[in-house]
Amino acid sequence: MTFEAPSRAAAALKGLCPRCGAASLFSGPIAFAKTCAKCGLDFEAFNVGDGAAAFLILIVGAILTVGAIWLELAASPPYWVHLIWVPIGLGLTVGGLRIGKALLIFQEYRQVAREGKIVE
Repeated sequence: MTFEAPSRAAAALKGLCPRCGAASLFSGPIAFAKTCAKCGLDFEAFNVGDGAAAFLILIVGAILTVGAIWLELAASPPYWVHLIWVPIGLGLTVGGLRIGKALLIFQEYRQVAREGKIVE
């Protein structure tokens, strides 16, 4: 059985299986499915860890901080207006985690990356 592999950008943005391109990578907002519903690729065999989260903390934090400072200096709104940063931060975090995790699993599959083993 042959599959047409998705591009890196399509796989990351749409949560596609790196082998067949089916939109089956996630079972929840940021949780991986156990296997691909179309080709049966075992997603649990991949270990993307917290790599995406580490970078995301810095990126989203910088965006929110700059945005909040800019809004305060430009408009001096009441403090409650800054509550807008809560849903923006949540959206950026969940969206960023989906893209980051999908990209990492895509790269791990394409590079045939596996855990290192020491041979004695």
